[in-house]
Amino acid sequence: MGELRLMKGNEVIAEAAIRCGCDAYFGYPITPQSEIMETLMAHRPWEESGMVVLQAESEIASIHMVYGAAGSGKRVMTSSSSPGISLMAEGISYMAGAELPCVIVNVQRGGPGLGTIQPSQADYNQATKGGGHGDYSLIVLAPASVQEMHDFVILGFELAFKYLTPVMILADGVIGQLMEKVELIDQRPRWTNEQVAEISGNWATIGKSASRKKHIITSLELDSSIMEQNNIRLQEKYSLIRSQEVRYEAISCDDAEYIIVAFGSSARICQKTVQIARKKGVKVGLIRPITLFPFPEKIIAEYAAKVKGFLSVEFNAGQMVNDIRLAVNGKTKVEYFGRMGGIVPTPDEVETALEQKLLRG
Repeated sequence: MGELRLMKGNEVIAEAAIRCGCDAYFGYPITPQSEIMETLMAHRPWEESGMVVLQAESEIASIHMVYGAAGSGKRVMTSSSSPGISLMAEGISYMAGAELPCVIVNVQRGGPGLGTIQPSQADYNQATKGGGHGDYSLIVLAPASVQEMHDFVILGFELAFKYLTPVMILADGVIGQLMEKVELIDQRPRWTNEQVAEISGNWATIGKSASRKKHIITSLELDSSIMEQNNIRLQEKYSLIRSQEVRYEAISCDDAEYIIVAFGSSARICQKTVQIARKKGVKVGLIRPITLFPFPEKIIAEYAAKVKGFLSVEFNAGQMVNDIRLAVNGKTKVEYFGRMGGIVPTPDEVETALEQKLLRG
């Protein structure tokens, strides 16, 4: 067993980054995720391992620093909250187009606009539908605990390098500020330059040599026929991700007549709702998507033929519910319940919504 600590979700993101051998972090402070960079600065990892930690002049600058570092084959990451991720959107699209690996953390706050510093899940569409320009997708991981905030940093880098793509950890202010016991991995060394050269194959810019051709990283291609082939290759990669990397948790679904679908901290609330409903004799289950892209559409489609209805519970105006409806494909009823503006619903509120929208519907 690794070291056990009581830590805040934002703090453990920083701890996991250091311990997994991350080479560099570039970011800009914004509530409610500022502790990520503050924790990194407090640890001063550049003194121990040489890890770079830099506050850029803006979110736009930070994502392009990530682009440069990722292009050299390094493990690199950034973090922000909703408005800051919007500023990064162009650079994220560039990285997806250039097929560069990185980890991006979004600890969501309420919007639109500057909105509130309170928690939200209103960036679901932005994260899962690309978010920037062009036909691209990110792998999106949705942690529901401080332990998963830790674990998904390690998993995020593994998936980013496996598929040469940006990976987003889509958390929210509840998980970012929550304190829980977490098991930390043991310190792993940063890759040596020789390891980087071996791992990066032919895609990184690590210098021309007698055995290595010159390589230029870019997402620009003025020949339409070549650009179409680039897009076809990307879509094939996303199809592979859909077939290989779906992750979800099914709770009390075996005998369920109704299923709640929720992710992140919303799913934690709904676990209690399931207990409340079952004490009243209502057979309710919970499906928690862990990957929002790829979305667990097949498991939802399978349960659609068995249950009387689904309830999507979200801290937004109803975004994931559209993906649930696509997966259900009209086989059963799909309803939505959510709160906005940073308000977090209680388990009893969710149970009331379940009764009004499905049981009486």
